[in-house]
Amino acid sequence: MHNRGRRPMSSSLSRSFLFVPADRPERFDKARMSGAHRVILDLEDAVAPSDKAAARSAVAQWTGRTDAIVRVNGADTPFFVADMEMIRRAGVTRLMLPKAEPGALNRVAGLLESQCDIIALIETVRGYVELRSIGKSGLISQFAFGNLDFGIDAGVTETAQELDPVRLQIVLESRLAGLAPPIDGVTTSWTDPAAFGAAVGRTKALGFGAKLCIHPAQVKLVNEAFLPTADELDWARRVMQVAKDRQGAAVALDGKMIDAPVIRRAELILAATVENAT
Repeated sequence: MHNRGRRPMSSSLSRSFLFVPADRPERFDKARMSGAHRVILDLEDAVAPSDKAAARSAVAQWTGRTDAIVRVNGADTPFFVADMEMIRRAGVTRLMLPKAEPGALNRVAGLLESQCDIIALIETVRGYVELRSIGKSGLISQFAFGNLDFGIDAGVTETAQELDPVRLQIVLESRLAGLAPPIDGVTTSWTDPAAFGAAVGRTKALGFGAKLCIHPAQVKLVNEAFLPTADELDWARRVMQVAKDRQGAAVALDGKMIDAPVIRRAELILAATVENAT
C-alpha cells in the first residue's frame, strides 16, 4: 500500500486530538462528546501487555461507526502485527504510528491492503533526523511530536522551551512536504489553565496546527487557543481594508509597512475564523 501523490487528511477543524485508553470502551463515546476534534484510541502506552487483545477487540467494534484514529504499538514490539491485522479487518482508515522511522513506516505500508491516513509520531532522534525522508515518502498525512519520549531518547529534560528547536524543524519539514500542519505533543498538567493556555499559545506561534490532549479538560482550552484573538481579528480586518484602499501604492498601518506577506498573514487569520465557524 502506497499513498504517493494523494492529498493529506483535512485538518480544517482538527485542532484537539484526545487520547483514550483502548481497553476502556466505556470512555469512547464520552471522548467523542468531549468536543475533541479527533479521538485517538491508544493501543500502546495506555494498555498493559495482558490487556492488548481485549483492547484490540474493543477498538474493532467501535471503529466501525466512527473515524477515530488508532495508535498502534510500535513496529519493534510483539504486538505490532496483531494490531495491523485488526486495522485491516476493522477497516480502520486513520492510524498513528509511534516512534515513526522509515523502516517502521515501510512495515506499515507492507501490511496494509487499502489506503489509510498515517500520522507519524516523532519520538526518537533517528525519526527526527529522518524527518525529510519520512515527510516526502508519500506514506503519511501528518507529523505529530511525541515530546515526552523524544526527550528521554535525546537526553533532554523539557522544563520550558528546550525542545522548541525540534518543534520548529517538524513544522518546516511538514511545510516542505506539503503535509497538514503538525500536531504538538502533550502537556501533562491540566490543573493550571493559565499555564496550559500559554503552552498552547507557544505551540500555535511555532506553526503547529493542533495539540495532543490526555484529559478532556484540555480539549476546550486547545480549541479556544487556536482561534484568532479579538486583537488579531481587528488587525487583520484593518490590514485588508488598507490593502483594498491602497490601489497598489505603498502604505503603512500602525507605523508598519503593509506588503504582500503582511496581507497574507491577515488573510490566514480571517480564513481560520471562517473554518472554525463552519
